[in-house]
Amino acid sequence: MNEKSLLATSDSQPSPAVQAVLEQEKKLITPRRIFYLAIALVILVYSGQQSDLSVIELIQGGGNMAEYISRYFPPDFRDWRLYLQDTIETIAMGLWGTILAAIVAVPLAILASENLCPSWLVFPIRRVLDGMRAINEVVFALVFVVAVGLGPFAGVLALFVHTAGTLGKLFSEAIEAIDPGPVEGIRATGASKLQEIVFGVIPQVLPLWTSFTLYRFEANVRSASVLGIVGAGGIGVSLYQSFRSFKYPKVCAILLFLIVSVAIIDTLSSKLRQRLI
Repeated sequence: MNEKSLLATSDSQPSPAVQAVLEQEKKLITPRRIFYLAIALVILVYSGQQSDLSVIELIQGGGNMAEYISRYFPPDFRDWRLYLQDTIETIAMGLWGTILAAIVAVPLAILASENLCPSWLVFPIRRVLDGMRAINEVVFALVFVVAVGLGPFAGVLALFVHTAGTLGKLFSEAIEAIDPGPVEGIRATGASKLQEIVFGVIPQVLPLWTSFTLYRFEANVRSASVLGIVGAGGIGVSLYQSFRSFKYPKVCAILLFLIVSVAIIDTLSSKLRQRLI
């Protein structure tokens, strides 16, 4: 290759692919993006200070933590029948809390979807869902214990209200992400609004709704295990009593029951999702 051809090659413009990559890099690094990144870093640093994050303290307290955990072993399974019965009660609480929440979340999600309902209706429904999600299940359990007394029914109601807010939000986001084509096709046939939702919206979001509901069921079993602390039934009652009496081997046995039950639920729900989705 002679000197002229080399100069021509060196002076030639980059290929379109290279130019596209360079343009993309220029778009990624902009003053606005740098400003937003700086704001995010400031928020993270401030949040870390407010949370007293300290790796040094964690390392220094590692020995105390190991010594404390050693008190839990070996687990004490002498009351395993009681723990099994309480675990079944806890799973039942999570199941009914999830079922009731899913039933109520469907109409709330439809009313909270901007692509189906007007903004004057969407805004208050979303605020209701925010309130249901923002308040922890334990607080709801305290309220329902006063209303219906001690026992698992109060726990079911607490899980139901909180989970309805969570599922309502997730369901509405799934509705807003649907393909509008099928809905417009059904609307073109002169169908009513209800028929549009039943035949155009529900079939598209049902797989996601099923996945969300199964996940919330698994999460509700974990949450139900804590509600017993306020007298809302389930294995949380035995867990709280064991903690208060410093019977850590019994606490370990209860926790193992919870781990096994959640693992079984996760396995079964995964297989069910594969069949339904």
